[in-house]
Amino acid sequence: MLGGSSSAVERELPKLDVAGSIPVSRSMFFGASLTILILSMVGCSSPEPPPVDPVTRRAQARTALASHIQPVKLSNCEFERVGDKHDGGYVVCKNLVERAEAFYSYGISASDNWGCTLSARYKRPVHQYDCFNTDRPPCEGAQPVFHEECVGPKRETVEGRLFDTVAAQIERNGDAGKRLVMKMDVEGSEWPSLLGVPDAVLQQIDHLNIEFHGVEEAGFAPTMAHLARLFYVVNIHYNNWTCSPDVPPFHATTFELLLVNKNIAVVEPGATPVIPNPFDAPNNWMRPDCQGNKTTKPS
Repeated sequence: MLGGSSSAVERELPKLDVAGSIPVSRSMFFGASLTILILSMVGCSSPEPPPVDPVTRRAQARTALASHIQPVKLSNCEFERVGDKHDGGYVVCKNLVERAEAFYSYGISASDNWGCTLSARYKRPVHQYDCFNTDRPPCEGAQPVFHEECVGPKRETVEGRLFDTVAAQIERNGDAGKRLVMKMDVEGSEWPSLLGVPDAVLQQIDHLNIEFHGVEEAGFAPTMAHLARLFYVVNIHYNNWTCSPDVPPFHATTFELLLVNKNIAVVEPGATPVIPNPFDAPNNWMRPDCQGNKTTKPS
C-alpha cells in the first residue's frame, strides 16, 4: 500500500507469514474448499443415461404400438369381404358403410376391386389415389374419380410425384363434412399421413380399412393412439407375406386393421371378437398363414 491506511480488499487478504507465504493451515483450507466446489459442480450435472440397445428399443416400440390395438366385438356389425379373394380384399361391416357419401381408396396400383364394388353398389363416387402407378383400373358400374396423386403428411412434390394430405384432398373434392368410408394401402406412408389428420376430419370417416407396414419404429404408437381415441379396432389380419416369429406380440410386420368410428359402433359388453375373422383370407394363398396363435399351411 502507498497510503498509510489499509483498504477493505487488504483486510480480506490472508496474512502472510515472515517468509511471505500463506500459512499452511489457510492453504489447506482454500485447497479443500476448491475441491468441494468442483465436486459439487460435477455432482449437479446429470449423467447421460446409458443408450438403449437396438433389440430393447424395437421391443419397446412394439409393446407401445400393441397397447393401442385392442380389438372389440360390435353388436351392430355384419361382416363381409369386399375386394379381391386374397391380397386386395378386406373385411368390412356391410351395414356400416351404407351411409357413405363418398369412398376413398389410397394406393390402388391399377386395381381397386374394393372401391369399385362399393361405389357400384351404393352409387357413390370412389376417389382413387396413386402417383406411382397411374393406370386407371376397370370399374364397371361404378363412379371412379382417379387422382394422379399420393397421400402424405404435407403437400409436396417428390421426384416428380405429387403428395398431399388427407384433409386437403377431401376439401378439394368438395367432401368436407360428408360421411366417408376409406381404404389405405400406401406402403408405410400411412403412419405420418394419418397422424396429421385433424380430429374433425377423422370424425367424418365412418369406416377405415388400413394396411399398416412395420411394427418397430417409435413413431408408430402415436399414430395408433391418435386413431384409437376416435375408432374401435374391430378386426386385425396379418399379411402372410411378412410372417415373423421375431416381432412379438405381433405375428407379422404388416397387418390390416378394420377401424369403425366410435360414433356409430356399438360394443357388445363382455364379448370377445373372433380373430381370425372367418371372412379373412391369406394375402398370399401359396404361403403359410400366421393369424392369431396358429400358423396354417396353404391348402
